[in-house]
Amino acid sequence: MNDIQILGKIPLYGEMAAQGSKNAVLPMMAASLLHRGTTTLLNVPCIQDVDCMVGILRKLGAKVYREGREMQIDASCLDSCEISLDYVQKMRSSIMVLGPLVARLGQAVTHYPGGCSIGKRPVDYHVKLLRDLGITVKEEGDRIEAKADHCHGCELRLCFPSVGATENAVMAAAGAEGETVIRNCAREPEIVELCRFLECMGIETKGAGTDTICLRGQKSKNDPVYRVCGDRIAAGTYLAAAAVTGGHIRITDVPVYYMEATLRALRACGCQIMTENDCIHLSAPRNLTAIPYLETEVYPGFPTDMQSVLLTVLCCGIGESRLRETIFEGRFETAAELLRMGADITVKDNCAVVKGGAGLSGSTVRARDLRGGAALIVAGLAAKGWTVVKDCGHVDRGYEDIADNLRKLGAEVRRVGTKTKEESRAVG
Repeated sequence: MNDIQILGKIPLYGEMAAQGSKNAVLPMMAASLLHRGTTTLLNVPCIQDVDCMVGILRKLGAKVYREGREMQIDASCLDSCEISLDYVQKMRSSIMVLGPLVARLGQAVTHYPGGCSIGKRPVDYHVKLLRDLGITVKEEGDRIEAKADHCHGCELRLCFPSVGATENAVMAAAGAEGETVIRNCAREPEIVELCRFLECMGIETKGAGTDTICLRGQKSKNDPVYRVCGDRIAAGTYLAAAAVTGGHIRITDVPVYYMEATLRALRACGCQIMTENDCIHLSAPRNLTAIPYLETEVYPGFPTDMQSVLLTVLCCGIGESRLRETIFEGRFETAAELLRMGADITVKDNCAVVKGGAGLSGSTVRARDLRGGAALIVAGLAAKGWTVVKDCGHVDRGYEDIADNLRKLGAEVRRVGTKTKEESRAVG
């Protein structure tokens, strides 16, 4: 068991620094396979998904060294092209290794990915893009094998601006010969960060942050050193925690320019928010208010990764809110757990109608996925009495020491049935 117990109704106060971005660092670690040398990453978060990616890289033959939040990856010699099923089942992000691995070795074997159960995440986008680059992809059962004698640059178009497929296409194109133009790209900040990282390797990129990215593939020239930006989703979660408790917090090392949609939503709930450079100050109102309508969108719209947490916030807002999910249909599994805490939520056709303001009560609930688990912890902070969130191993995949961080802000939070920090981190 890996549970978190929370005593609610305690306002959060204080200051904390945002962790490094989970969604930015994982594709950078995968892209390190393109470089026949040493990659150095700074501000790497201490989370389970990073540990899982380290395991994948080591199984492929890379040497990975870590001290605190600094990581060095020596991929000069790789001796395997197969990603173990054990790792794939733990983390959907493992699919992003496919592009750089086949670009580097001419062959890659993986499986359909695991991770959170938040709805369909088609691999078809990834497979089509790789085939368009001249890579042969065979699918047998849950096994995916990609082969290429030579990868050539070309013009690609995504059927949907998928973040993961865009990342795979960018990394594969970086290892292909000639120029590749990728259209209908995702514009998420993590794509921008990946392209900046590739530029540190000496690979030319243009258009990151727009719907068209151009790359000129070539062998990397430099040993890159790159600092991972702050995690916009983790920062948004702690801001939401302060909002539902009537608190006041300051978060530093935040990518403020990537968080405008989240900050707009919290302001719409009545929070006072000030920003300066890489800091965000939030003061919660006496009573949060409802948001008549909001839907998740691709960037720069409201992020799907914040949807579950905002659902909790809306349960505390006075009035009726409507929240529509347009990216992953399984995101509303968290609503069933919030109902156990007294929430008034009706879900139909991927739209949740929330009648907030009645208050939440402590209960025993279960984390079904990473962001949903974080949302339930936030709900526990808002609820009357004690809440137990079970299966918080999901949360540890993306949040660094969430219980400890909340305690430092004044929360009464306990971990039960989990390993110590030293025992749980086998990366060294």
